[in-house]
Amino acid sequence: MSTEISLLLRRYSTFSPVSNLGDPVQNQTNSVAQSDSYPGSSTNAYLNDGQYEDEATGFDVRAILAIARANIVAIGLIVGAAIILGAVSTLLQTPLFTAATTLQINDQSVQVLGKQDDLSQGQVTSAIDSERFLQTQLDILGSRVIAERVAQKLRLVGNAKFYEAMGMRQPAPQKNEREIKDQTLNALLGGINVSLPRSSRLARINFTSPTPALSARIANTWANEFIQANLQRRYDSSAYARQFISGQLDEARAKVEQSERDVNAYARQAGLIRTQDANSGSGQGREAAGGGSSVVTASLLQLNAQANQAEAVRIAAEQRWRSLSGAALLSSPDVLNNAAVSVLLAQRATTNSDLQRERARHLDDYPAVVQLTAQLASINAQLQSVAGNIRASVKQQYDSASKSEQALKAKVVTLKSSSLAEQDLLVQYNLLAREADTSRTVYDGLLQRYKELNAASGISSSNISIIDTADDPTRPSSPNLTKNLALALLIGLAASGLVVFLRTQFDDAVRLPEDIESKLRMPLLGVIPTTKGVTPAVAMLDPKSTISEAYNSLRSALLFSSTNGVPKTLLITSSQPSEGKSTTSLSIGIGFARLGRKVVIIDGDLRRPSLHRLIDCDNTHGMSSLLTSQDSIEASLRPTQYENLMAITSGPLPPSPTELLSSTRMQQVLEDLVNRFDLVVVDSPPVLGLADAPLMAGLVEGVVLVVQSERSRRGTLRSSLQRLRASRTNIIGAVLTMFDPEKVGNKYSEYYGYNYYQYKSEENS
Repeated sequence: MSTEISLLLRRYSTFSPVSNLGDPVQNQTNSVAQSDSYPGSSTNAYLNDGQYEDEATGFDVRAILAIARANIVAIGLIVGAAIILGAVSTLLQTPLFTAATTLQINDQSVQVLGKQDDLSQGQVTSAIDSERFLQTQLDILGSRVIAERVAQKLRLVGNAKFYEAMGMRQPAPQKNEREIKDQTLNALLGGINVSLPRSSRLARINFTSPTPALSARIANTWANEFIQANLQRRYDSSAYARQFISGQLDEARAKVEQSERDVNAYARQAGLIRTQDANSGSGQGREAAGGGSSVVTASLLQLNAQANQAEAVRIAAEQRWRSLSGAALLSSPDVLNNAAVSVLLAQRATTNSDLQRERARHLDDYPAVVQLTAQLASINAQLQSVAGNIRASVKQQYDSASKSEQALKAKVVTLKSSSLAEQDLLVQYNLLAREADTSRTVYDGLLQRYKELNAASGISSSNISIIDTADDPTRPSSPNLTKNLALALLIGLAASGLVVFLRTQFDDAVRLPEDIESKLRMPLLGVIPTTKGVTPAVAMLDPKSTISEAYNSLRSALLFSSTNGVPKTLLITSSQPSEGKSTTSLSIGIGFARLGRKVVIIDGDLRRPSLHRLIDCDNTHGMSSLLTSQDSIEASLRPTQYENLMAITSGPLPPSPTELLSSTRMQQVLEDLVNRFDLVVVDSPPVLGLADAPLMAGLVEGVVLVVQSERSRRGTLRSSLQRLRASRTNIIGAVLTMFDPEKVGNKYSEYYGYNYYQYKSEENS
C-alpha cells in the first residue's frame, strides 16, 4: 500500500467506515449510524458517537498557519499599514513633557496645641477604611475643585501664554467667561494624572504639556493647592462649628437672663428677700440659700441662737440663786468670792484676834476692849450688808435672764410660723432657681467650648506633605517611537487577525480538505488535485501521475467503506454541474477494473450526458433505450479501452428523464447489473434542482458526493445532503476535486500534490 494510502488510513481512522475493521458487528452498527447522521441543521449529531470530536474541539495550529499563509498578503498589508500609520502619527505628534510631584498622605494629622480636635479627622482603624480614605484623597486630588484653585493661583483663565504653551487655540472672542473658564479647566484636567500605588501612601501627581517649565510649575502648584484646600476644609469645618456654637451661646445667654428675671420677679411678688451672694452661680449655693437664705429664715436662726443662749444664762442664774438662797450668806461662794467680803473678813479676823488678846489682859469695860468690840460689831454689820446686796444682785440677774428667755422664745415661735409659710413660697422659687442655674451651667460650657475653638481653629498641621517637588523635565515623555511602533504592530496583527477571522467565518466555500469535515460533518474519502496543462482524462492515462495516485487513494478508501468492502452499487453525484463527478466515476471504475473486478459505469445523467465523450464512443444506444425496453442490457453495454470495464451511456435524451429513472425498470436493470458485475458505478446528474439524483440514490447501496474546491458552498452542499438523506440513502463520504495545494501552502502540497513521494527512474532512486 502506498504512502498516501497510509496517510489516508491514519487520517480517517476515527471514521465509522474505516474504524473497527476487525469487528463486523460493530462496523454494521457504525454503518447504520452513519446513514442517520450528518443532518444539515445540527452540528452535534455527527459527534454523538465520538467521531471528529477531537478535531472539532481541538486547537489545530497547522490549520491556523495554513489560513495565515493563505491570507499572507492581506495580513502583510494590514500590518504594514498599521506600522506606517504608527510611525507617521508618532513623527507628527507634538513632543509632550511630564513633570511629577510626590505627596505623602497620612491618615491623621498632628495637632499643634497637643489636643486632638473632635472635628478633625480621626485615626483610621481598619484596612478597608484606610483604603477608602486614600481613594477619597486621590479623587479629591484629581477633582475640578483643585483645578479651579490652580487656575486661580496661576491666573490661567484667559491667559494667552498658557494657551500657547499648552498648544491650544486662543478662546474665541464671542465666548463668555464661563466657557473660557471651562476650557481652561478642561485643559488642566486633561493634562493631570494622579496615581497611588497599592500598599503605599505616596501619591504621584503628573502633569503633561508641550512646555517643560509649565509642566513642573503646574505640578508643584497642584500639590500646594491640594494641601491648602485640605487645610481650608478643616478650617471651614471648625468655622461652621464656631458659628453653630455661637448661635447656641446667644440662645443660652438669653435663656440665662430670662431665668434670672423670672427668679427675681417671683421673689418680688412673693416678698422673698434673699441674703445669699448675688454672684453665686452654683446650684448647691442656690439650694442652700433656698433652704434658709431669706430674711425671715436668717432672723429665725439668729433669734433661735439668742434664745438658746438666754436659756443657758437663765439656767446659770437660777443655779446661783438657788445655791445662795438655800444656805447662809457667808457660806455662799458668790459672797465669799466677793473682794469686799474678803477684806471685811480679814479685818474681822484681825479685830477679833486683837479683842481676844485684850480681853485676856483686861476686863470687858476696858476701853481698848470696848473699842475693839464696837469695831468688830461694825465689821459684822458691814458683812451682812454686803452679803445681802450680793444676794439681791443674784436674784435680780435670775429674774432678768428668765424674762429675756421668755421674750426670745416668744419671738422664735412667731418667726417659725412665718418661716413655715415662707417654705411654701420657696418651692416655686427653688424650681426657678434651679432652672436658672442649669441655664447658667450650659452657658458656661458653651462659652468655654467657643473659646477653645477660637484658640485651636486653623492651627493644626496638614496630614499631607510634599516629598519630591517637580523639576523641569529634560526629555519628552511622549511620543515614544518604539512603544508606538510596537503598539501599531499589535494593533495591525489584531486587525489582520480579525479580518482573517471574519473572512474565514463568512466564507462558506469549501476550499480545504478540512472543510469537508468541519463544514459538512462528513468523512473525506479523497482529495483530487487539479491538473495543469492537460485534462484529467489525459492525466489519468499515466498511472504514476499525481491525479492517478489521488484516485488510487480514493479507491483504497472505498475498499474500507463497509464490512463487505466497496458497495455493489455506487452513485457518484454532486450538488452542482461540472464539479468532476463524471471523471470521478470513470476513475473509480478504472481503479477497480485494474484490481481485476468487473465494473460497469452507467451514465445516469439523461439531461447533459458526458460519459460517451470520456470513453470516446457513440451514444445511439444507452440507458434511455434500456429503460424504455427498446434495447437489452447486452445491447446497451459498451466496451472501453480498459480491461474489465464496461459502460452504459445515456443514449438518446428522453423528454422526461425523471419518469424513466423512477420506474421499476430502473430497479430491475440495477439488480441485473449487480448479478453480472462486481461493481456498478452510476454517474448521476447534480442534486440541486433535479429529482434524478435523489431517486437513484434510494436504489443504490452507497453514495459518494463530489465537491469542487473553491466553488462549492456549504449551504448548497447541506441542501444536497438533506435531499439525499430524505431518500434514506447511505452517504459514504465526499471527494474534494480540483484542489490546488499550492494556494494553501506546503501543508497540503506535501500530502496531496507536488512535494510528496514520486516515482523515479532506477538510476535516480
